[in-house]
Amino acid sequence: MFFKSLIGRILVLSLLLFTVAIGAVTLLHIRREHQHITQSSLETAELMLSVIERSIASSMAVGNSREVQTMLETIGSDPHLAGVRIFHPDGRVLRSSDPNEIGRRINPHHLSTFQRGVNHDVLLGSLGETLIVLKPIQSEAQCTPCHGRGRKVIGILNVDYSLAPLEARLFGSSRFFSLSMLLMIGLLTGGVLLIFQRFVRRPLKLLSSKMAMVEAGDFSVQLASSHDDEVGRLVESFNSMVERLRQAQVELQSYHYQQMERADRLASVGEMSAGIAHEIKNPLAAISGAISVLADDYPADDPRREVVDKVLEQITRIDRVVTDLLYFGKPGKPAFDWVSVNDLLKKTLFFVAQHPEAHNVNQVQELTRNLPPVWVDEKQLQQVFFNVIINAIQAMKSGGTLLIQTDLQEQEGTSLVRIMIGDSGPGIPAADLEKIFAPFFTTKTQGTGLGLAICRQLMEQQGGAIRVASRVGEGTRVSIELPVGQRPDGPPFKSEE
Repeated sequence: MFFKSLIGRILVLSLLLFTVAIGAVTLLHIRREHQHITQSSLETAELMLSVIERSIASSMAVGNSREVQTMLETIGSDPHLAGVRIFHPDGRVLRSSDPNEIGRRINPHHLSTFQRGVNHDVLLGSLGETLIVLKPIQSEAQCTPCHGRGRKVIGILNVDYSLAPLEARLFGSSRFFSLSMLLMIGLLTGGVLLIFQRFVRRPLKLLSSKMAMVEAGDFSVQLASSHDDEVGRLVESFNSMVERLRQAQVELQSYHYQQMERADRLASVGEMSAGIAHEIKNPLAAISGAISVLADDYPADDPRREVVDKVLEQITRIDRVVTDLLYFGKPGKPAFDWVSVNDLLKKTLFFVAQHPEAHNVNQVQELTRNLPPVWVDEKQLQQVFFNVIINAIQAMKSGGTLLIQTDLQEQEGTSLVRIMIGDSGPGIPAADLEKIFAPFFTTKTQGTGLGLAICRQLMEQQGGAIRVASRVGEGTRVSIELPVGQRPDGPPFKSEE
């Protein structure tokens, strides 16, 4: 669990980063010190070789070869030297600080170093590293009696300088340096941990707890920002978000309350409308019948007959209003069946064509073939089509074009049959467009304002939707959408032939 947390991952990554960086510096330091020790030892050995060479030359000039051996044994007693010797180019030891080596073969590594023309090398042995330094001895003029004429190599002076004591000191220094680096890594990691705990983890933990309170519905939560950094700006953004959520909650509660009041009023209006409609419809039928009987007593050319006809016309209008009120208050239950949208539109347009105002309107039909049938109430859907088409025709009093389109669309993974009914009338102002589905809202002198409200009510019963889009001077488009699927208790639909 620790490594899955943010602080655990940062701590491990910081530790790895510090270890790699400081470890690389430590190794570089150790390597540099080792090179420095080797170079210093080489300079010391070369200086020692020069001194030994001059001493040997002085002793050999007077023919005192025993003094050369004594001098090599004395110098070889230095604890820093693993050996001092003179060997022949063929590999035989001529003189040595260790008398037992005289006459034996030199170490093959020494001989190969000389044959490669290298004056120094490092040999790794059981006692540690040894620096091998070689210096060829050239014959001089005074060497002619013993070595003949000509300048040649008559021997190789070799000093083996032990690096073990220096490496021991280097190891101690490196161990101290490594321990110091480990301590530094621990201090840096602890410091990063404390800084992260103080400035990142603690604010994030507090922010997480406050977010849980907001998620639980407490929008009074606020955080105090004490730093002007990324975390501080995050806290400010959190406070701003909570304030916006609080305002949205207040607005939503207010809107919900308004909708509840509206729904309650509409329910009351519906019940009242149904009651009033029942109380008015029966006396209205009796009055209409009585006046019709009276109208039969007047001849066709009697002026009173015209008055009676006007009264009957107004009674018919009142009856239509009462019927709308009754239907809005208590709509009938839908009787579902498979319905062909194109066939139902054609049937509806046939009846609409008989309307007096439809004679100067040009019809344009763009019906998509092979539409799947929809599971709806045919009578209720035809009532929706009829109301919308009549509204479109009445909007074009001076003539125009009535456009009827059908097509199949995909919306969020659902197939929809869309019916679009458009007119070329004057359009609907934006202020009125938001109210057209409100009950009793109308811009007509003879309307009740219940037509579109009833249409939306019927479409909700069918599981569909009705939408209106309009611009002043460009006409109006009414979109009716019905879902395509299968009957809840029956087989899936089949496409139209």
